[in-house]
Amino acid sequence: MDWLNLIIGFFMANILGYGGGPASIPLMYQEIVTHYHWLTDLEFANMLALGNTLPGPIATKVAAYVGYHIGGLTGMAAALIGTIVPTALALIWLMKLLKKYQQSRAVKGMTLLVQPVIAILMIVLTWQLASQSVQEIGWLHPLIIGALSFWALHIKKIHPAPVILAAFLYGGIVLGVMA
Repeated sequence: MDWLNLIIGFFMANILGYGGGPASIPLMYQEIVTHYHWLTDLEFANMLALGNTLPGPIATKVAAYVGYHIGGLTGMAAALIGTIVPTALALIWLMKLLKKYQQSRAVKGMTLLVQPVIAILMIVLTWQLASQSVQEIGWLHPLIIGALSFWALHIKKIHPAPVILAAFLYGGIVLGVMA
């Protein structure tokens, strides 16, 4: 029965995740942590951090990890099916529909109005994960990482991958020594 819940959970998160993997992360959080309790907040945050350091789409990495965690190879296959198949079918159908109505004001309006919803979902998820970090390690380390990340990304224009890796290493080394 776990495999069916994995298909349904990842289907719901990904079919409603308009805008790609990052937009579906709050929806995956809802299914994985809040609804099914497959992972804790901290496990989800760690899995997301590790998943962001690896190449490829985040939604499939999350599905593979959680599916394997819950049901081994069968669970991983079920979660990936729930993630990939509906999205691929919806993409094919929507591309045909959008091509037909690409100049429609309704289509343009829907596209523009869904963007603030995605932004709010990402802000809420960021707040939840940041709150968890502050509870675990205090304010100093998140502020240091945040300030250095801002400097590296926006001032020095460093690619996000080394910044994520540096934060990952900082957490492993500095916070690992403190624990």
